[in-house]
Amino acid sequence: MKPAQSEEQSQQDVDSEEKEQGKEEIEVDEEMLPSRAAAIHEEIRQDGEKELERDGMALLWSAIAAGLSMGASLMAKGIFQVHLSGLPGGFLLENLGYTFGFVIVIMARQQLFTENTVTAVLPVMHKPTRGNFYLLLRLWGFVLLGNLIGTALAALAFDQMPIFDDTTRQAFTAISEKVMENNAGAMFAKAVISGWIIATMVWMFPSAGAAKLLVIVMMTWLVALGDLAHIVVGSVEVLYLVFSGAISWHEFFWPFALPTLLGNITGGTLIFALISHAQIRNDMSDEAKAKTRADAKRKQKDENADQSEA
Repeated sequence: MKPAQSEEQSQQDVDSEEKEQGKEEIEVDEEMLPSRAAAIHEEIRQDGEKELERDGMALLWSAIAAGLSMGASLMAKGIFQVHLSGLPGGFLLENLGYTFGFVIVIMARQQLFTENTVTAVLPVMHKPTRGNFYLLLRLWGFVLLGNLIGTALAALAFDQMPIFDDTTRQAFTAISEKVMENNAGAMFAKAVISGWIIATMVWMFPSAGAAKLLVIVMMTWLVALGDLAHIVVGSVEVLYLVFSGAISWHEFFWPFALPTLLGNITGGTLIFALISHAQIRNDMSDEAKAKTRADAKRKQKDENADQSEA
């Protein structure tokens, strides 16, 4: 039994230069790396490796929880729309409700497609082996499936359970119908920008510190104000129309789900992650890292010498 478990564990291990060299962790100390950008990159890559190596069922359940949590975005936005309609600045405050689901999911460390899935791309770009590509697709599959299950449950509850009054339900419908006013091309284009913004948010986290909550609100509020498309939040909205009988399942998949999914992947993964990786690629060469370590050791040696003289 133990050999089988060991083989299964090895299949879930990310291929990396550090493991080949017998190191347990990725170097994230800024003083030991060529630049601050390289330090941020390595910190995110380390988080990505942890996500890739997580158990599949743990990923699925966390993703389902995230899908349910994202229902808070539609709920808050709908309630705000009802009570802020006609007030000065009502549009701005209404769209602030969109951020609620993101805050819950990210602060609770739940699995969200376009957020956790972006970090997992960096280990693959760093070492694009067949095993790493398998782990990436496995992560994407579990997280996307779980998110869609969770959003479906949230949308079904909003439609079928006696939770909200008729005015709030009408607000949910109006918000959701606005999403479906876009054709497939518009869905894709808006999803590209949305994916880029969410990926930028993830890249800001290592430097955000105590301001992480502000970063989440600021970036996701921008997505709402721009009326952009997000596969998870949008699924709550569009599935609400499906369960209320306003549209068919076919309309959920096209023009919404498939173009939005492809757009989020393109903006958040292919464009942002590729560019972000490219900007530090030369910094992360063996020569550059060796020079940085040598400079750090020389600096430490000089400091020790000064202390000895004192």
